[in-house]
Amino acid sequence: MQTLTLGPAGTYSHRAARAIADGEISFTESVTSIVESVGDGRHDRGVVPVENSIEGSVTEALDAFTDHEVAVVREIITPIRHALLARDEAFETVASHAQALAQCRSYLESEYPGATLEAVTSTARGVQRAREDPATAAIGHPANADVDNRAGTGAGGDGELLVLAEDIQDRTSNATRFLVLAPLAGRSKAGSKTSFIVYPSVDYPGLLLRMLEPFADRDINLTRVESRPSGERLGDYVFHIDIAAGLYEQRTREALDAIREIAEDGWVRRLGSYDSETVLY
Repeated sequence: MQTLTLGPAGTYSHRAARAIADGEISFTESVTSIVESVGDGRHDRGVVPVENSIEGSVTEALDAFTDHEVAVVREIITPIRHALLARDEAFETVASHAQALAQCRSYLESEYPGATLEAVTSTARGVQRAREDPATAAIGHPANADVDNRAGTGAGGDGELLVLAEDIQDRTSNATRFLVLAPLAGRSKAGSKTSFIVYPSVDYPGLLLRMLEPFADRDINLTRVESRPSGERLGDYVFHIDIAAGLYEQRTREALDAIREIAEDGWVRRLGSYDSETVLY
């Protein structure tokens, strides 16, 4: 089974993909390209980050789900452990993914207020930069540094990194939610959670309340509701909704039937039902 995720090797996405992949793992630097590739059948599985407990949703993923039809078959929750990695302490720039920089904002402002923060395509790309440039530090999983080169053992050699500080994220509860994608034919009705997208193509007072009532009436808990611009016109939105119920349940089917009536001028896309797993690294 071929799996595609965010690279290069060593990203948090790569770590999440290793929890589900039983074959080759390939890399790209675009969430959209992962969704496209799985939707087109070029890869059997894709692993994409969709939400972080500190910085919120990964909007590129949500928009890609709207533009390309895929199935969600599994959810992986990974606690995030950020470390400051560098060849020595004489660095001027910290390079990492924008979300990682934001998740460590308080630490960086307190300990390195004069450092230049540079957003790159992934945490692993920042680690590569730090290996190549002694004036650059990175934020990433501590395992991305050489195991034997911990702070206090002397400056790293050519390309070797020291772990200058661990657990530098602003909150110890920092975690990222990843979704495992499959081609549309892999969509399942089994699972404790379900994700779907609603484009009502109308707007009037009380629309959102009317869309939520079918779930409240059937005692279905909504775990996430988020709107994104449809791209059709200003003020026009697509709604991403997650619920704590499976598509196999009659109450879920009844609620979605009610949603389809409300969105009769638009569309409802079922991404599928799935179970959740927490993976520690």
